[in-house]
Amino acid sequence: MKVHIRQRWLQGLAIAAGLALTVIGVRFGLVPRSAARFFGIDAAAEPPHLHYVIALRDIWLGLLIIVFALWRDWRALAMWLAFGAVVCFVDALVVAHATAWIWSVLFHIASGTYCTALGIACWREHVRTGSA
Repeated sequence: MKVHIRQRWLQGLAIAAGLALTVIGVRFGLVPRSAARFFGIDAAAEPPHLHYVIALRDIWLGLLIIVFALWRDWRALAMWLAFGAVVCFVDALVVAHATAWIWSVLFHIASGTYCTALGIACWREHVRTGSA
């Protein structure tokens, strides 16, 4: 079966999001203080157990979106991205309240916007293809 170029783009963009989230998770596991600062929170937990929980969450969620993309499960991708967008926007509010570091807030807003746009495109692909 020939895969339409639109589907390849959607698949690639979703895989890129999954890889980015997985890398963020690995970074939280390896260099938790630096990752927390980039995230937009300054208070580092000692020992960094909370950061390890964040690392594990980001890694499995990143791998999950990659699997959904490889399967071309547009409905699952759309739902994952919709919930992901909500998390990104809430994270932006948390960071704005905690430190108000503009670049961290903007990173979360941009991530939420990316998830929203890609989620809508995946939902449209689900409807277009009539997949279950």
